[in-house]
Amino acid sequence: MSDVVAVDAQSGQPGLSQVERVVDTFIAPTKTFTDILRSTSWWLPFLLAVVVSLGVTYAIDKQVGFDRVVENVIHDSPKQEEQISSLPPDQRAGRMKAMATGYKYVSYSTPIIILLISAIGGLVNWGSFNFASLPRLLSGLLTLITVWFGGNAESFNLKNPVGTNPAYYLPDSAPWLKAALSFFDVIGIWNLILLVIGTSIVAKVSRGKAAAIVVGWWVLLLILSVVTAAATS
Repeated sequence: MSDVVAVDAQSGQPGLSQVERVVDTFIAPTKTFTDILRSTSWWLPFLLAVVVSLGVTYAIDKQVGFDRVVENVIHDSPKQEEQISSLPPDQRAGRMKAMATGYKYVSYSTPIIILLISAIGGLVNWGSFNFASLPRLLSGLLTLITVWFGGNAESFNLKNPVGTNPAYYLPDSAPWLKAALSFFDVIGIWNLILLVIGTSIVAKVSRGKAAAIVVGWWVLLLILSVVTAAATS
């Protein structure tokens, strides 16, 4: 909280508050990432991520139910659906129940996962990670609204809950294609752009080098996701 009145040593100007950093991430990201060079404090983005993730999980739990979540996830994977359908009724029910419980516990444990990811980001000196990820809160808020007011429990897909990417509108396409199209997500690309800007400023490298690193990892994850989806479908 002390950075609210702190002064940047180089410019002599007051540093940004945590709230100003969050707001500027959306409207003037360069200001936020430059201020990270003064102070790497990231408690507010973490707090917002925790509140939104728990809100989304609670809404899914109450409005959709994790039993339905598991049914929809399995239906989205033909091989897994075939495997489970071949089980005796009692074993099938037990498997479904165990999966639903697992999804529920993991979802409610999201704050711990976020904290671990944030810690890893800090270890690699990627101080901009938490602020660059702020647009993803919009996905959480859209999911929250969709779950509470959309009434789409029958078709709710935990892996792709809102229509911010082409895959959402092609539910019957091949799993590998949906995996690929899900990467071309409006909010995800926004996040990618912010990571390039943040990495460039915080790591003090050119935008080109920052883009090569960030986009390179993005492409690698895209390929791995497509290959995995193709192998398991």
